[in-house]
Amino acid sequence: MKNRLGLLLALFVIFYSCAPEKKEEVEEVESEVEVVADNTLTEDEKSLGWMLLFDGENTDGWRSFNGEAFPDGWTVEDGSLKALGTGGDIGGDIVFAPMDFEQFELEFTWKIAPGGNSGVFYHVVEDPKYKAPYETGPEYQVIDQLGFEHPLEDWQSIASDYAMYPADVEGVVKPSGEWNISKIIFTNESASYWLNGKKTLEFVPYSEDWLQRRNSGKWDAFPDYAISKTGLISLQDHGSEAWFKNIKIRPL
Repeated sequence: MKNRLGLLLALFVIFYSCAPEKKEEVEEVESEVEVVADNTLTEDEKSLGWMLLFDGENTDGWRSFNGEAFPDGWTVEDGSLKALGTGGDIGGDIVFAPMDFEQFELEFTWKIAPGGNSGVFYHVVEDPKYKAPYETGPEYQVIDQLGFEHPLEDWQSIASDYAMYPADVEGVVKPSGEWNISKIIFTNESASYWLNGKKTLEFVPYSEDWLQRRNSGKWDAFPDYAISKTGLISLQDHGSEAWFKNIKIRPL
């Protein structure tokens, strides 16, 4: 009996010593993804010169176009600047008044009500002779592309340079009520508009092609359109509810 137990023990030792070593388990370490809160800047963005135009809570710096105070037609809702839809072709628009911008990179997040129409302007000039920002400032078109009640010309479409350069937005259009991320990069040598990560158009400001479009007839009633190479940033209330947040800019 003892011999048998000894034999079994010897076989166990031989088997264990010959068995392949167990591989050490490799612990998967998920890469950390920085979560950035709305209406804030990362340290990298701050170092690159980005500045917020809206902190998600108050309306400092914003007021009516050609006005002195923040209008009743706008409010702060859930960390967004909200147009209440009480404006129209004339009136209702707001500007960021503290400073003009010439060459810049501008980013903003937005959504719009069903059937809605709005826009973001730059190089806007204030003067009593101008009734609205669009008389002087180029416009990044904000619109319910899928639900607008009338057919849209290509130059009226979302993310176009309104009445100047049509946008290619295939694959990036979202239904009304969903958030979009837009960007404008403007220098005197090159300009581009972006929507949800896609470059929708690109042009050379003040080029022969640009001048031809500028003088095609659309702007005949507004002779000072896009003449100024610097000006204010403006948000439009064109009679539709619209929301804007994460509005940030970097002078170039």
